[in-house]
Amino acid sequence: MLQYLDSYEKASRIINVMQSKTDDLILITGRANIRLAKDIAKILGKEEYLDNPISQFSDGELRIKIPHNLRQRHVVIIQSMSIPVNDSIMELILLIDAVKRSSAREITALIPYFGYSRQDRKEMPRVPISASVIAGIIQYAGADRIITVDIHSEQQQGFVKMPWDNLYGSYALLPIIKKRKLDNLIIASPDKGGVPRATKFAQFLGADGVAIVFKERDLSINNNSEAFDMIGDVMGKNVLLVDDMIDTGGSITKAASLIKQRGAKTVRAVAIHGLFSGDALRKIVDSPIDEVIITDTISHREEVVTNPKIIITSVAPLLAEVIRRTQTGESISKDLIL
Repeated sequence: MLQYLDSYEKASRIINVMQSKTDDLILITGRANIRLAKDIAKILGKEEYLDNPISQFSDGELRIKIPHNLRQRHVVIIQSMSIPVNDSIMELILLIDAVKRSSAREITALIPYFGYSRQDRKEMPRVPISASVIAGIIQYAGADRIITVDIHSEQQQGFVKMPWDNLYGSYALLPIIKKRKLDNLIIASPDKGGVPRATKFAQFLGADGVAIVFKERDLSINNNSEAFDMIGDVMGKNVLLVDDMIDTGGSITKAASLIKQRGAKTVRAVAIHGLFSGDALRKIVDSPIDEVIITDTISHREEVVTNPKIIITSVAPLLAEVIRRTQTGESISKDLIL
């Protein structure tokens, strides 16, 4: 079920402000999340200017051919690094290069979901810092600015020497959660690394407290974790599990099971990015989680959209507003950092 924020009602205001800038702004999208790109273009009144200039040769090579004149324009390239991740990254890099060679004045890489974001440090010997490599390639290709939504760790913004604005999906999620009118609310983090995020949600929602689930993780095995203990009293409480992403669903469902065992009344999960790899949907359906609230930073397949436990809210109003402010020179952080 896809829900949109009341921000869509402000579309006419945004369009009026953008009219003076229309000739200067061009939106281009890769193939990773065309629906989100179209929603952003609709809010900005730029639907007729939205291009998807990608085709493919028979051997799989990408072909980029942009129909519009980009000389001295501000070009925003909208592309999530979602499945297939490496193909999506290659599309983004070639789009940036094509736009750069077309004499664009400014290039913004709008990346709602930044792939490889979890590989942001050298946690063991002989491994790459993949997030840094990808960011460096984007800069080398010619981007002038990166905009992301909830990267895995904020220090990634220091990987490149160009502006990198990281937005927070809580802007889209909090209105949906508040409509639930949950009393006796506890915000829970599925691991200790997510405590700052859980604390912010607790502040904005006026929760009774924060709980932390501790888990053991074998770093040599991908997507492997085991919930084993927690701090916090959840007996008789409505619990909201908060994370930046749900991939295979193992961490979030194990945390939910432990919380339920400790006497929680209800358990909901909130995540910015819903990858739902492998049998993640089955795990969620079989778990004690009542519902999962996510955003559309990733283009969701039909079985995700129609899953009765999953609610999808759009970040299109947030991203459209950020594009508008990038054009007008207004502060991005004011009223948008939640």
